[in-house]
Amino acid sequence: MRFLPCALASLLALCQRGLAAPPSEGNITNGPAGDSSLPNGPPNPSLLPRITPKVMIVSMFAPEADVWYENMRLDGFGDLLALNISVPGTSPKYPYVHCTLDGQVCQMTTCEGEINAATSMMALAIANQFDFRKTYWLVAGIAGVNPKYSTIGGVALARYSVQAALQYEFDAREMPDNFSTGYVAFGTMGPDHYPTILYGTEVFEVNQALRDRAFDYASKANLTDNEDSKRYRARYKPAGNSLAMASSGPSVVKCDTVTSDVYYSGKLLSESFERTVDIWTNGTGRYCMTAQEDNATLAALIKAAIFGFVDFARVIILRTGSNFDRPPPGVTAYEHLLVLKQNGFAVAIGNLYLAGIEIVKGILNDWTAVFDKGVKPCNYIGDIFGSLGGEPDYGPGSLTGGQPVKPAV
Repeated sequence: MRFLPCALASLLALCQRGLAAPPSEGNITNGPAGDSSLPNGPPNPSLLPRITPKVMIVSMFAPEADVWYENMRLDGFGDLLALNISVPGTSPKYPYVHCTLDGQVCQMTTCEGEINAATSMMALAIANQFDFRKTYWLVAGIAGVNPKYSTIGGVALARYSVQAALQYEFDAREMPDNFSTGYVAFGTMGPDHYPTILYGTEVFEVNQALRDRAFDYASKANLTDNEDSKRYRARYKPAGNSLAMASSGPSVVKCDTVTSDVYYSGKLLSESFERTVDIWTNGTGRYCMTAQEDNATLAALIKAAIFGFVDFARVIILRTGSNFDRPPPGVTAYEHLLVLKQNGFAVAIGNLYLAGIEIVKGILNDWTAVFDKGVKPCNYIGDIFGSLGGEPDYGPGSLTGGQPVKPAV
């Protein structure tokens, strides 16, 4: 295990308990967070240099962030705790954005859950301490994993993120006899229909060409594994070819994410959300990772992109499997979720960094040749409304005739 200096470790422990008091609004400090070298009171933003990151790593909770702090400096990619910037509106548990001394790579932690992710990301995206117009956003966290397409420790790069829990819900004990699930899309009368009432956050699609480049970089990683994870994976072997990925070792795959604040588990719920992803993406999405934050994070970035604060074509979604979303043969959903130990947390955190740092390294190394000018999308990018322009390849089509939404002035 790699160790942080005592002062940093103490501060991080306080932040994790929600006790760290941020410096004055807008403060930029050198060295460990909290050692403010600026006078009291909020500084004049116009007098501070704006940081222009090439990569912004987005974590959701402390372990996902710590793995970057602990390893980047030792691996020669810079100290993420060299610059610590307080941003008003971010989580009080994680009030700082951390950057390398040259400002090329930064990292922030949203705190878990959709509401925390949306509010923290919105605050960051419009923060006056940064210029994000050319920044690549690496949304990198652990997740539940669909054993059909990946495994514990597996790495997934997504094209779609689907807010599958944004539906009507019956308790399965009270649903009609002819229903296959208790989830029914808004505005419909039964399962497996496209919603007719839309909130705008149901489906997001990111840049497939960029996803494919990120996949190539991540595939260079020498992923980690452990014996405990191997033992739990072996439970899926009796299922045969349908769950062959579950019992294999970690690899990098291309498949999509589901967002739900409910930490669900079991074959029936997981298969219900598989159908939701398939229907809501017009058969082009494939659900393999489930987490709590991605649609909220992307919703904030869409809104910031409408006003030109960020470039939504520069968003990458990276998730690693820490636990299976449904049990292996012969195990109940209850035992799988609450009794048995899947032992996937450590390997998922480890591979999050190992795959993620290859993406960061690729962007930095190929900045001049590729990434400075941007990776041109080959697909529609944006939300289900068509807010950024273009015609969504799912849903009822653009609300503005294919034109970008005009910001209110």
